[in-house]
Amino acid sequence: MTEDPQNPEPDPVPLPEPAAPPSVGTGQAGYVEPAPTDTGYTDAGVPTLEGVREKIESRYGAALGATELAEETPEGRAAAEQYETRRKAAAEKIEEIRASMNREH
Repeated sequence: MTEDPQNPEPDPVPLPEPAAPPSVGTGQAGYVEPAPTDTGYTDAGVPTLEGVREKIESRYGAALGATELAEETPEGRAAAEQYETRRKAAAEKIEEIRASMNREH
């Protein structure tokens, strides 16, 4: 620090130079190059085929799981029994209609 009689304030302390960031792929021990992250979209914001496929598979798996869980509840079993009863009644009604149409000809 030099003092100037015309400038009573001391010289400012110089700031240290910032450290350079580590360079990628320099072979430093213990350094692992980060893997590129797949966001499912291109740089232009368009969904990639792999991203769309993953989303569909995820939703399909969630739907299957929800269905399996719903079937295991008492309400789910009751709904399945009601559906089966209605399906049988509909099949019987169709057979009745077909039989009546065959008699008319």
